[in-house]
Amino acid sequence: MRHFLKLRFVLPLLLTALVSLLVAGCGGGSDGGGGGTDPAGVAPAGVPVFIDFTVRPEGETKQNIESLAKEIAGVDDLGGLIVEELESSAAEDGEEFDFEKEVEPWLGEEGGLFLSNYSAGNFQEIGAAFQVSNEEEAREFVDKQVEAKSDGSTSGTYSGVDYVVEKDETGTTLGVFDGLLAFAQSEAIFKEMVDASKGENLAGQETYASAVSDVPGDSAADVFVDIGGLIKEAGNEIDSDTEIFLDSVGIEPKQATAVASVLPGSKQIEIDLSTNLGGDNPPSGDASQLLGSLPATSVAAFASPEFGDRFNEGIDRIDAEGIPSEGIMPHRLKRTLKESGIDLESIASSIGDVGLYVTGNSESSLGGAMILETEDDTQAKNTVANIGLFLRSTGTPGITKISEGASGFSIRSPELGRQPVVAVAKGSRIAIGYGLAPTLSSFQEAGKTLSDSASYKDAVDALGDTPISVYVDGGSALKLATALMPSGPAELGEAKRYLQKVDYLALGSEAAGDMATAKLIVGIK
Repeated sequence: MRHFLKLRFVLPLLLTALVSLLVAGCGGGSDGGGGGTDPAGVAPAGVPVFIDFTVRPEGETKQNIESLAKEIAGVDDLGGLIVEELESSAAEDGEEFDFEKEVEPWLGEEGGLFLSNYSAGNFQEIGAAFQVSNEEEAREFVDKQVEAKSDGSTSGTYSGVDYVVEKDETGTTLGVFDGLLAFAQSEAIFKEMVDASKGENLAGQETYASAVSDVPGDSAADVFVDIGGLIKEAGNEIDSDTEIFLDSVGIEPKQATAVASVLPGSKQIEIDLSTNLGGDNPPSGDASQLLGSLPATSVAAFASPEFGDRFNEGIDRIDAEGIPSEGIMPHRLKRTLKESGIDLESIASSIGDVGLYVTGNSESSLGGAMILETEDDTQAKNTVANIGLFLRSTGTPGITKISEGASGFSIRSPELGRQPVVAVAKGSRIAIGYGLAPTLSSFQEAGKTLSDSASYKDAVDALGDTPISVYVDGGSALKLATALMPSGPAELGEAKRYLQKVDYLALGSEAAGDMATAKLIVGIK
């Protein structure tokens, strides 16, 4: 925090973002007003990631942010706490700083951050802009901090815009223009921002405008990602097998974009996502009935509707392309498996919804299964029997018949771990899982399913009309993660204080045309 007044880039940006999203107006202050250019208007055209956020949340949004801060971190006045830390850091550096007098009067309503030039696992170009209601006061603040520095800095003018360059590793640069206080990781990037304000910029791109056209009006932050742009900047690094798989499900990642919006509630955090990554025919339908029927002991569970249709389409495409890296030539996959007794087309055509769940609270008790719903009992039983016959024909060792509780088989092998892999059928369901007891628990009667769990019911209610497709029990998931990583990264230990406040995670999704939308809810205890 102490570097805020030294005009470094990263910490000033993060702190201002915190002030934006969490301070909620710093207790009411003066009415700075909006003014200023759209921050996306100074982001160079084609940047792959842009984050837009509200600097002065008001009304219900402000109340919800304050409520979450109190519930999660036990902080009654988050804005006051952050400002106090800023001012204390300045005092430790021998500098005077009064946020309420020196910053709040000119700080506007919106801020934006862009990330670009992705290579070697990092973004090499970063820039940000914050709306200001009074350019002159903002410049006076910058000038005051520059004068207070002992290590000096340089100044310049570009296209009529005055700016200051830090004497640091990258030459962090900032200046005030077009109603914005702009930061850049380097002088060159700052000049790109000035050029963008006078010419082509992200705000003027149809791809961006279309993607953010339906973001919720009460969101605290919106994150835009040009997935195709990221892939291009990374050197188009998609291996051939991955490309075949994506093509098999109709996904064109190089043409895709995504937008995520954060909406704080008093007892939950909601993230709305929209993307065209789902391909020409993104998944739709409602598999919540299957999800609710999975074991109540599930740490995490997932369900997808009409899986068979998409599986069949994918198999057709993979069969047509082949898998060269595995020596499978085009038009040979389905034929080879059929000769071995596995009719993929017949299996796929009989499968409806699919579910997946994980149970356990330690490595030794870890288990789970994938559930496939078929058209009838005969199809389910025959499918499992044919898989067993195929495995026996390949000489797979350790196969044992199962007839109690369900019909099928299990496979035990040291390579598979402590528990067997199980494939069983009961009624019209097929369960393929790890561990006999966890797999058979998918056939539990009512009273022992997720739909009977109070937390699961809360998750369904929070999603409203959006059908639930993913559920995670917060407490159980944290317990399992802690058991699997007892001496894990220090960050996990620090995060546990806040993660233990998470009651559940719920994800629901829908589709319309070529757009898929999803809603993620993080419920707070």
